[in-house]
Amino acid sequence: MPTIESRTAEDELLAIRCQLGERAAFDDLIARWHGPLWAFLRRLTGNDDAAREVLQEVWLRVIRGISRLRDGSKLRAWLFGIARRTLMDRLREQYARTRTVDLDVDVDEIPTEPPVGEIDDLDALERALEQLPLLEREAVTLFYLQELSLNDIADALKVPVGTVKSRLFRGRRLLRQRMTEGGSSHDITLDSARGARR
Repeated sequence: MPTIESRTAEDELLAIRCQLGERAAFDDLIARWHGPLWAFLRRLTGNDDAAREVLQEVWLRVIRGISRLRDGSKLRAWLFGIARRTLMDRLREQYARTRTVDLDVDVDEIPTEPPVGEIDDLDALERALEQLPLLEREAVTLFYLQELSLNDIADALKVPVGTVKSRLFRGRRLLRQRMTEGGSSHDITLDSARGARR
């Protein structure tokens, strides 16, 4: 299994190839990132058609803007940032109504890197995740399911790292609550959710 460092190096090389105008690089970029971006958008929209529609706009923005990407090692955060901004453009009215107060969170409450492991009841996790408010759902999805670091999420969402921690803290609590209310017989911990259903 590739390490985070090797994936970052591959992303950086891919970004450079795209910036040089190599046609095959754009095909490689789409082949590599279409699935994860679609899964992210699908989790946020809750709708296959809406996710596909937003993703088309994402790819247009990526192709037009990749020449302005200054640090190829940040390709992953940059792509998810574009996906999020594109979705937010489409959901601006709903997004404005989903206001919450960010909490002060003890740094020890949130791990600094996504955890490794397996999860037993993926369907229950998906149902509970769909019930989270949008801000918490995107933070949980990016951290646990798309494996972005706290700093990468902060870059993608254009918020401070403390805000990401606050949203993760709230999202974890709400997700556990939804899982318990949903009657899941498993004691699902988010620490084992990394890599589940990309």
